[in-house]
Amino acid sequence: MSNEHFWAVIPAGGAGTRLWPLSRAGSPKFLHDLTGTGRSLLQATWDRLEPLTGSQVLVVTGVAHAEAVARQLPGLPADQLLAEPSPRDSMAAIGWAAAVLEARDPEAVLGSFAADHVIGDEAQFRECVSAAVDAAADGHVVTIGIEPTHAATGFGYVELGEVLGDGPAHAVAQFVEKPDRERAEAYLATGRFRWNAGMFVVRASVLLDLLGRWHPELAAGLRTLAAAPSRLEEVWPGLEKIAIDHAVAEPAAAEGRVAVVPGGFGWDDVGDFASLGSLLTDADGLPGVRVLGDAERVRVLDSTGVVVPGTDRVVALVGIDDVVVVDTPDALLVMSRERAQDVKGVVDALKAQGRTDLT
Repeated sequence: MSNEHFWAVIPAGGAGTRLWPLSRAGSPKFLHDLTGTGRSLLQATWDRLEPLTGSQVLVVTGVAHAEAVARQLPGLPADQLLAEPSPRDSMAAIGWAAAVLEARDPEAVLGSFAADHVIGDEAQFRECVSAAVDAAADGHVVTIGIEPTHAATGFGYVELGEVLGDGPAHAVAQFVEKPDRERAEAYLATGRFRWNAGMFVVRASVLLDLLGRWHPELAAGLRTLAAAPSRLEEVWPGLEKIAIDHAVAEPAAAEGRVAVVPGGFGWDDVGDFASLGSLLTDADGLPGVRVLGDAERVRVLDSTGVVVPGTDRVVALVGIDDVVVVDTPDALLVMSRERAQDVKGVVDALKAQGRTDLT
């Protein structure tokens, strides 16, 4: 299928709580420049997809973030920004976009790519997406499986089955949930497993028809929204809340309807400050210290770590290793890098105290 029917769908949701206090519900991580390039993660996603799609992009985000998304993406037509009244998980978000595209173009193929991921080799990424579009032409749901760099326990995995046609697509043998360390190492040893980054390429009509088999009310509701946008406030709250993996990808894989294109282009979901630190380079004159922001506001003596200076204060590190310091006007985070995943606990505690001003 030619790329003239290909549309990118960018789900822009989530609060990125493991990047608190930088990322918050009112200003989530996809709106921030986390790589020091001068472009937010959302803008970087647009930049790498534009050579494939031009302006054929739909962004699905929450009502609270629609205005900020529109400001950051001035090239996005207003009718290609879908604002969810409330979070209903990934199937509703991607399915709504699919229904809109199906109504516009029955031959539409969509590729769903999260707004908050970082890609290394963007040219290779686009080659993988083009291969996935070709594989989707015969009715497959296609995912892109990321070449693992370590035995990660924070990601789901997809197992490669037999090669389809001349490749590079493979049948999906199975999806597996986030493993423990032992199982993750066993997966890598086989050479058959890839990280599941939640990237899906599929004909819009195929996605909705498959959804209709296992979740008919949800599929019908999404198609209703495409036909009657004015009914959004009425229909949306009743939509089932479920992830696309559970709603379609896993049951379709069991029937041989899912393919995977392996991708070795380098990928990171910037899930926490440890991950963020791996994306940055040492600041000039500060060996072992990675800074997101103004390095002139950081002083270091015999220390290593990640620093995000966000105020007029100077941040000084003395005799401490692998520390993370994030300074914002109303909250200061100091932690060891190895505990990066635990920041969510602070956010949960603040929410329990009713401190919505900080979360």
